[in-house]
Amino acid sequence: MELAYIPSPSRGVYELGGVIPLRAYAFCIIIGVFLAVWLGNKRWIARGGRSGTVADIAVWAVPFGLVGGRLYHVVTDYQLYFSEGEDWVDAFKIWEGGLGIWGAIAMGGLGAWIGCRRRGIPLPAWADAVAPGIALAQAVGRWGNWFNQELYGRATELPWAVKITSSDDGRIPGTYHPTFLYESLWCIGVALLVIWADRRFKLGHGRAFALYVAAYCAGRFWIEYMRVDEAHEFLGLRLNNWTAIVVFLLAVLYMVLSAKRRPGREEVVEPAAVGDGPAGEAEASREESEKDSKESKTADTAESGDSSDAKSDVKDEAESAKKT
Repeated sequence: MELAYIPSPSRGVYELGGVIPLRAYAFCIIIGVFLAVWLGNKRWIARGGRSGTVADIAVWAVPFGLVGGRLYHVVTDYQLYFSEGEDWVDAFKIWEGGLGIWGAIAMGGLGAWIGCRRRGIPLPAWADAVAPGIALAQAVGRWGNWFNQELYGRATELPWAVKITSSDDGRIPGTYHPTFLYESLWCIGVALLVIWADRRFKLGHGRAFALYVAAYCAGRFWIEYMRVDEAHEFLGLRLNNWTAIVVFLLAVLYMVLSAKRRPGREEVVEPAAVGDGPAGEAEASREESEKDSKESKTADTAESGDSSDAKSDVKDEAESAKKT
C-alpha cells in the first residue's frame, strides 16, 4: 500500500495562449544558467574582477556547453536515434531532454576559454568563481527530469519515491527512487562545500573548480548506479560510472599538482579591473602610499643635498678668510 510518494507532473509542456509551447525542462535549464551567472558574478567581484565579466564569458560558455552536452548524450545513446525504427531528427530535439554533463562541461570549458582569451583573463580564476554556481545550476536543471518523468532509479516503496504515471517509451508506471532529487540535493551540497573550502583554504588557480568536479563525480557514481534507464555497460558498470571514476581521479590529481606548483590564490584576476571596486581601491591606495613614500625620500635627499652644499660654501668662505 502506497502511503506517501512524490507525484509526477501530468505534463511537461504548457501552452501559452494555446499556441506557444513552454517546456518545463527548458525552463529549469534557463533558471539554472541565470543562477550560476548571478552567483559567479558576486564571487568574481569579490576576487577583484569587474561586474559583468562572468556574464560576458557565459555568452560563449553556455551555447558551447549545450552543444557539447547534447553531443555526448547522442553519441553515448546513439541507439535511441539511429537504430531501426528510430528517427534521427530526434537527435536535435534537445527540449525533449537528454544532456550529458560531461560533454557540457568539456565543450562549455572550450567556450569559456575563448571568452577568457578575448577578455585577457585566466580561465582557472574564472572557473573557480563560477564553480559553485554550476553545481546549483545542475541542482535546478535536474528537476527537468522530474517534469519529463525520466532518469529515475530502481523500484521502491519508500515514502519519498517518485510515482511514474507515463507508459511512453517503455516506461512502467510505479514508484521508483527519485534519482533526480538525490542528484539535486547532492549538487547543493557540492556548492556549499566549494564555497566553504574556498573561504577556508583560499583556493586558486582552478582548484575550487577541480574540487567541484571531484565532489560531483563522487555523488554521480552512486546515483548513476541506481538508475534503471538503458545505458551502455563495461565490466559490469554503466559508461557514466566509468566516466565519473576517470574524471574524479583527474580532478584530484590536478588539485595535488596545482597546489605544489602554484600555491595560494591569484592576486589579480582581471587586470583591467584594477582601480574598480574595493580590491581596486585597496590596490590604488597601496600604490599611492608607495608613491608618496618615494616622493618623500626624494625630497629628503634633495634637502640633504642642499644642506651639504651650504656647509661646503661656509667652509670655503672660512678658508678664504684665513688666507687673507
